[in-house]
Amino acid sequence: MNRRKVIKDSMLAAGMIISAGQPLSSQWVEPSDGKLKSNINHSVCRWTYGHLSLEKLCLLVKKIGFSAIDLIGPNEWDILKKHGIDSSMCNGAEIGLTKGWNDKQYHDTLIKNYSEHIELVSKAGYKNLICFSGNRNGMDNDTGMNTCVEGLKKIMSHAEKKGVIIQMELFNSKVDHKDYMCDTSQWGIELCKRLDSPNFKLLYDIYHMQISEGDIIRTIRDHHQYFGHYHTAGVPGRNEIDETQELYYPAIMKAIVKTGYKGYVAQEFLPTGKTDKDKEKALEKAVQLCDV
Repeated sequence: MNRRKVIKDSMLAAGMIISAGQPLSSQWVEPSDGKLKSNINHSVCRWTYGHLSLEKLCLLVKKIGFSAIDLIGPNEWDILKKHGIDSSMCNGAEIGLTKGWNDKQYHDTLIKNYSEHIELVSKAGYKNLICFSGNRNGMDNDTGMNTCVEGLKKIMSHAEKKGVIIQMELFNSKVDHKDYMCDTSQWGIELCKRLDSPNFKLLYDIYHMQISEGDIIRTIRDHHQYFGHYHTAGVPGRNEIDETQELYYPAIMKAIVKTGYKGYVAQEFLPTGKTDKDKEKALEKAVQLCDV
């Protein structure tokens, strides 16, 4: 049996032969009746749809069929509540991405900010609050790790008491966030182990970790207990998660579901469409793609 026949037979068996005139992109999204399956709790990051007012974004997500938005602070929670939308990843306590828990000079401010925001998040009935390691600025990994532990331990008992989960986001330092310290799952997981709190997790950004280290599905399968939230985007470019980029998100979502995960997966891609309608369709397609 020659190689060409083996390939042809394999494609036929898998149902992968595409009929004439049928675009490849149609293979990425299964036909939908407009209803989501509820295996994945969907969300979208506010900043990536900043061309819309928050009011309009709330209406859009409800139209698509989900009810959560990431990265909203206390000053806009009233808008979310008006529309019955969850604040799936709260923010506002951080100083910034580059000035974080790995630097003692920021600890007093961070401890004050996070203590206040833990109260606000809990009172509002929300659960997740984002944080950042900060940049290295010449610091070695062990020093940064120890400093993060020292600072974060001062807020973790409060977070545990209030039922708030502090989530440190993993970024790549290769392309987007030069010098960021928490740039590998290994470093973040070690931080989780040292803090030893059920209320400290990692925000596993699939886009960033594909750039930093790859091996996405194996990492999720082996270390999912340390991941409390997920973000998406296409690699390379941070745009749509469709066939124009290298990650196959349905397989990644199935791996997440298989772990028993019940949290949120938030779309964080930058839509490339020229019109608002194009961008709205991109979000709907991404949600359908991840709705395994």
